Parts: sequence; C-alpha cells; structure tokens
Amino acid sequence: MKYAVVTGADRGLGYAMTVRLLDAGYAVFAGSYLADWPALHQLQDERGGRLVVLPLDISSGSSVSEAAARIAERTGRLDLLVNNAGIAGDHAGQIFGDIDYEKIEQIYRVNAMGPLRVTQALGALLLQGEDKLVVNISSEAGQINQTWREGWYGYCMSKAALNIQSNILHNQLRKHGGKVLVIHPGWMQSYMSGKLNEKAAITSDEASAGIMNVITGYLAETNEREHPAFRDYAGSEMSWT
Repeated sequence: MKYAVVTGADRGLGYAMTVRLLDAGYAVFAGSYLADWPALHQLQDERGGRLVVLPLDISSGSSVSEAAARIAERTGRLDLLVNNAGIAGDHAGQIFGDIDYEKIEQIYRVNAMGPLRVTQALGALLLQGEDKLVVNISSEAGQINQTWREGWYGYCMSKAALNIQSNILHNQLRKHGGKVLVIHPGWMQSYMSGKLNEKAAITSDEASAGIMNVITGYLAETNEREHPAFRDYAGSEMSWT
C-alpha cells in the first residue's frame, strides 16, 4: 500500500483528490481545516481505515508539527504529498486605491510558507517512501511575464513564490530519488474566495481526474529531471515565466 497526504481536503479539489487517491488504492492522510464541514468525515466513515482525517492549519507551525507526529505514529513512509491548501484573498487591492497588507501576509503564510512547512515536517517520511513525490498545486497566476491582472497582488506573488520554492525543493529531492510536480488546476469551481465559484470552467472532479492522470504519468517517467514539471490539469506544459 502507498501512503499519501493531501492538505486542504475538506472540499473542492482537496476533497476530490482524496477520493481519487483512495480509489487508486492509497491510504490517505487528509488535512482538515473546516471542523464543521461534514463531507470529509462522512468519507472517512465510508472508507474505513485507509482514510485518516487530521486537523491541519498549514499556516501554523504547531498545527503542522502535530499533524506530522500523528502521521508518523501510523506509518514510517510517505509516497506522495499533495500541497493543495490555499486561499485567494482580496483581488481588488491596487496601488491607486487600498491594499490590505495584512491580508497579503496571510496569503503568503498559507500559499507560500504553508507548503514549505508541511514538506519540511514530512520530509523524513517522504525519503522512506517509494515514489518521494511532492505535488504543489500552484496557478498560472504565478507566471511572471504572462500575467494579465492589474491586482491580485497577494495571490499572484504567493504562487510565484511557490513556484520557485518547488524548483529549490526539486533540487534537494532529486538527490534522494524524489521529484516535484507543479500543477495549475485550471479555472476551477472552488471555494478559495469563501464561497463556491460556479462561473468557473471546470469542476473539482474534472480537475482531479486530470491531475491524477498527470501524476500517474509523471511517476512512470524514468528519466531524472533537472527541473520539476509545471503542467496544467490536462497535462499541457506551462511556462515558468
């Protein structure tokens, strides 16, 4: 049996990825931030021992450490880490108006520092796994020269930071037989702004199906990559810039 961790698993893409991984035969540790959101706990009742729901706030060092300790009590290895948890924040802030700098700092703590905290806390277990794969859910918003936005400072900056973090992490993991995959999940119906964006082009189920195919293909690659792949949910290559 392979072991996976998914952060931000209560709903949206994180929940859908949890289901996909369970269907693929993984035992999954699912990070839960929304204690009053029932879907993940209902899934745990249905799937039995292969799904473990853990309280997890990736912006909190103590929360990440506690979750990592609970995972280590149950397994000595991890094959896959999906850093999915993220927030969008205030899109309207711009230099000719108001910018909520506290909100930007919060976005950074979650979107950029959060995945790093989780990966570091689980690094020893990843090195014991067979696949040693870290999947960071990023965005086209992290591309430097292709942005069309005139705002979204916190979100775009945090995803650009996640992208460079992914490259640095890959440099470390490849020495131990591991690798990193960066995914743009598409314009997806999600709760990142606090409520479901039903205007988006694809559902989280559609995105997760594509991402699972990308992960499966990436794991099957035998060549050592100098840099991590950056792809969208359909498998198309994305530009880092």
